[in-house]
Order: sequence, then structure tokens, then C-alpha cells
Amino acid sequence: MKNELTVAENLDFWRAFLGNTGSAAALSIEDATDAVGLSGITHLPFGYLSAGQQRRIAFAKLLVAYRPVWILDEPTAALDASADRLFADLIGAHLTKGGIVLAATHQPLGLRNAQELKMTGFAGVDAGIWG
Repeated sequence: MKNELTVAENLDFWRAFLGNTGSAAALSIEDATDAVGLSGITHLPFGYLSAGQQRRIAFAKLLVAYRPVWILDEPTAALDASADRLFADLIGAHLTKGGIVLAATHQPLGLRNAQELKMTGFAGVDAGIWG
């Protein structure tokens, strides 16, 4: 996302860049920002937004150019409790449409039936190889 562009301009860019998969699952910019609870700020430059608002707009980016696979790194960083629940609902809706999500996170995402791979150590840790 470019700080100088408005939220709407950023989302419009990503929709055009990623293309339309022909899926009815892709949302309009208005519907995507409404889905993340930020429909009233699309006229603002992205750089004016708080870290939590920027993260929510990043979710909207996933919604304007539908992709069946979401690969996410720390998706709930900078989010408050209500935004965490919103994100869990967005993932639930994505899964209902046949999508899949692979997320790296330090915190539970609040999802039912999620499969986890906990990375608790690596070979050589006890031998001091990693410092």
C-alpha cells in the first residue's frame, strides 16, 4: 500500500493489478471497506490511518481481488479485540466459500477447527548453534 494514495486508490490499484478472477466472491471497494468497518474513510490517504486501520484495509485488499488461498504473516498485529473478531469472521466467510488460509502467528486467531503447527524449537538450539 502506498501512503500517498487514498484508501480507494490503493484498493483500486490492487484490484486492477491482481485482476478479476471472474469470481462473484470479489467485492467492490465499498463493500470490502464496509466489511472491515471502515467504509467512511476511503477518501483519506492510506498514510493517515492508524496501524490498526491500515491492517483492516489490508484485509479489504484480500476482498477486492478474490484469491482462494490467503497466505498471511501476523495478520492480527496492531488489532484490537473487536478487529480480531472481525478478522476471524472474514476468515470464516472465506473458508465457507471454499478458500484456505495459511497464517503465521504468535497468537491464536480464534478459529474453530484450525490445524496448528507449533514451532517450539529447532535442531541445534540446545547445542548453542543459534546463539
